[in-house]
Amino acid sequence: MTATVNNNPGLATRLVNGILAITPLANLAKHQARQMMIKRAEKIGVPWTKRVQELKTRDWETDLAIVQNPQVAYPDYYLKSFHAYAQGNLNWEAALEVEVAAYAVHAGIWSGSGAKGDRLLRSSYHEILTREIPITPQTILDLGCSVGMSTFALQEVYPNAAITGLDLSPYFLAVAKYSSKERNPNINWVHSTAEATTLPANSFDLVTSFLMFHELPQSATQQIFQEAQRLLQPGGYLTIMDMNPKSEIYAKMPPYILTLLKSTEPYLDDYFSLDIESALVSAGFAPPTIVSNTPRHRTIIARKL
Repeated sequence: MTATVNNNPGLATRLVNGILAITPLANLAKHQARQMMIKRAEKIGVPWTKRVQELKTRDWETDLAIVQNPQVAYPDYYLKSFHAYAQGNLNWEAALEVEVAAYAVHAGIWSGSGAKGDRLLRSSYHEILTREIPITPQTILDLGCSVGMSTFALQEVYPNAAITGLDLSPYFLAVAKYSSKERNPNINWVHSTAEATTLPANSFDLVTSFLMFHELPQSATQQIFQEAQRLLQPGGYLTIMDMNPKSEIYAKMPPYILTLLKSTEPYLDDYFSLDIESALVSAGFAPPTIVSNTPRHRTIIARKL
């Protein structure tokens, strides 16, 4: 059962937006959201503090220099604060905390899953992909790959595929490249915008994105859909795993929890109000298949015409 979210900002939404427009209150909300994640991680056995301290002892500048593309121009929306980090994704603190944060956030999807919730979330997505996509992709692009968690998980599902991980944060990609050395996978890491990747047209069977689109304004989303259409071979697939705006969980979420969530996700209203089916069709895809894969996430599968 799902509940439709009202696309028109109501009193509660306007109130939350008003609170977040006041810098001291917004900073307090971000601090509280961050502390909640750290406490949750430690409670379920994820050593957030210890793990991050270990990673900070490494000299990351060499890794950064290898992956960073100095020609990249960062769009304005990407320079905003994300996930309680003042510099958004363009800093080491955010990059070194991605993995432990994912374990903490995804622990609450299923009761009792704990730190295993993250792997269960990724598995729920991949089960739908292997069931609904009638091809075994040989070339895969992981858009918004972050520190590579989604990319490494894809490689487990499609071990014979040539996989490219693309992200706009060179800090995230530096961590991804370091992690790939430990796992020894053959992955091509690319520092670029997802709106204009400069990758060759018609070069991928599958373009996938895991928890990226809720972090984008609608204008960027529409551009990325057009770019994915350009990158895919005819008959190729764009697949998306992200928050489900029609989930009852979000419809019934208490205002104070929504305040904490929105303080770390500046484009959540844009994402929740987007008619994603129409946007995909307008970009040149067949009407998509949309399947709920957790109580609060959905998988979207769109075939290039």
